[in-house]
Amino acid sequence: MGRQRVFLIVLDSFGIGNAPDATNFGDEGANTLHTITQSSEYYTPNMNRLGLSYIDGIDYLEKKEKVIGAYGRLQEASKGKDTTIGHWEIAGIISPKALPTYPNGFPKELLDEFSKRTGRGVLCNLPYSGTDVIRDYGEEHIRTGKLIVYTSADSVFQIAAHEDIVPVEELYQYCEIARELLTGEHGVGRVIARPFTDKAPNFRRTANRHDFSLLPPKRTMLDILQSEGYDTYGVGKIYDIFAGKGIAHTQRITNNVDGMEKTIALQDQEFNGVCFVNLVDFDMLYGHRNDIEGYAKAATIFDRQLGMFMDRMKPEDVLMITADHGCDPGFKGTDHSRECVPLLVYGESIKEGVNLGTRKTFSDISATILDIFGVEITTDGTSFKDEICK
Repeated sequence: MGRQRVFLIVLDSFGIGNAPDATNFGDEGANTLHTITQSSEYYTPNMNRLGLSYIDGIDYLEKKEKVIGAYGRLQEASKGKDTTIGHWEIAGIISPKALPTYPNGFPKELLDEFSKRTGRGVLCNLPYSGTDVIRDYGEEHIRTGKLIVYTSADSVFQIAAHEDIVPVEELYQYCEIARELLTGEHGVGRVIARPFTDKAPNFRRTANRHDFSLLPPKRTMLDILQSEGYDTYGVGKIYDIFAGKGIAHTQRITNNVDGMEKTIALQDQEFNGVCFVNLVDFDMLYGHRNDIEGYAKAATIFDRQLGMFMDRMKPEDVLMITADHGCDPGFKGTDHSRECVPLLVYGESIKEGVNLGTRKTFSDISATILDIFGVEITTDGTSFKDEICK
């Protein structure tokens, strides 16, 4: 088999509005891209060259660049709008049922069993911002040794603990206990370790966060490629999102810029397969914090690094850029928003100016990647390879 590399970059939460079922999620009118393009910090000429401004429904960006890529809009078919469900769908699994969420906290019997197994009590048990929860419960945690357990609008069970009170490895063990308990009807997408340090009122979350994900319910594009002998690389949260399944090589990152630097460095690696990248800052630092200027600036910085990446691509390389959901920083609340996502495809083998229209599922990405590698498509989704490849 000849060498082929596909770089799939997920701009976490980079929605483009207009989801046909947004009303069902309370998200009618949410449009992450439209919001950030109103900022003077926003400037993405490289994404525009790839066709961003020509995507269905984007009538607020100038259409002046010659389009050198293929482009389209993807609707989410799964019944959820979180990171796990979105990435699983990109990788070929449509989820007919949303993962469970806990707007009123977790059931008492569940936390009683968790406390019994860990030997520690629990504080909070409510949806909370990660910085606010350590501000409000951090001192009591230090005094009592009880674990701060909280959730969000996502399907997550989060455990915050001070590194001097609960060493990081011990916190990870507690997360594994929670992961064992949280199955079936309580099978949340992720159990997340949230260690912090320093003293009140200046508690600071550390980089030792770790996600313990639910195993995907069936084989993904990554599993299939790996079983066929192809290389599979994950950059950023990808390893955590898929609970390590189907990923041979993984690289942790500290932020978007580091993620793109590591992805650019992987262009020098001789491999035959897929490199799946998640850039989480858009969502974590800006979308959830309603920071429009920060989100716009992050898009501008990514676009600059994207130009460097494109200049270094080899003839056999294919680049795909997409997102997993929205998180409109100008919309009500701080939760993810149900939106369509962009799809941009580029490479020497990709036709220029192809409009892929509006597609019914993110899973078309996985079907196309498997098709590019000549592997039987056993995931959800429909390939658009013949539409884009020369």
